Amino acid sequence: MLDISQMITTYGPWAIFTLVLIEDFGVPVPGETALITAAVLASQGKVPIEWLLPAAWLGAVLGDNIGYAIGRYAGRRVVLRFGGRVGITEARLSWVERFFARYGGAIVIVARFFVGLRQLNGIVAGISRMAAPTFMLCNAFGAALWVMVWGFGIYWFGGHFPLLLHSMGPTAAGALIVVGVILFGVLMWRRYRGARK
Repeated sequence: MLDISQMITTYGPWAIFTLVLIEDFGVPVPGETALITAAVLASQGKVPIEWLLPAAWLGAVLGDNIGYAIGRYAGRRVVLRFGGRVGITEARLSWVERFFARYGGAIVIVARFFVGLRQLNGIVAGISRMAAPTFMLCNAFGAALWVMVWGFGIYWFGGHFPLLLHSMGPTAAGALIVVGVILFGVLMWRRYRGARK
């Protein structure tokens, strides 16, 4: 089993760049989980945040651009023929294509926040022949948002959470922890349900 924490501690931003890059052109590896783990480690001083965030952004942008090129130049039939090896099925691809038909470029911006869309949005944008400049702009902006939320957001929260707990007092801190556990449980349940679908 892949030990993400050990990989990040050993290889630092290169591990994040590689995992995010691979995930973003359709291969099911834990890119988002790796980013969150790295952000927590950065808040503990184990990974340099000033290298982590650009590495994650660059991996996300390049990964989706590779996916776009695969979709555009290989086409739907070739993607389905070989995509089954990495979990790209007719049903998954059709599901993402319906989103693209309905929402267009906005999907590229928000896609990486959702399992399934994150892995396939570049490929589907290429298959649907979205204009390359539009895709690249939306992709870069969406990657920046994603890195700010799951990279910098977790890093900031990890660094300030102990101080927040200390200043709130035990009762309010306990309530905050309970709410956090509930929200985490709901998020994990939604991700599990999305993965099953």
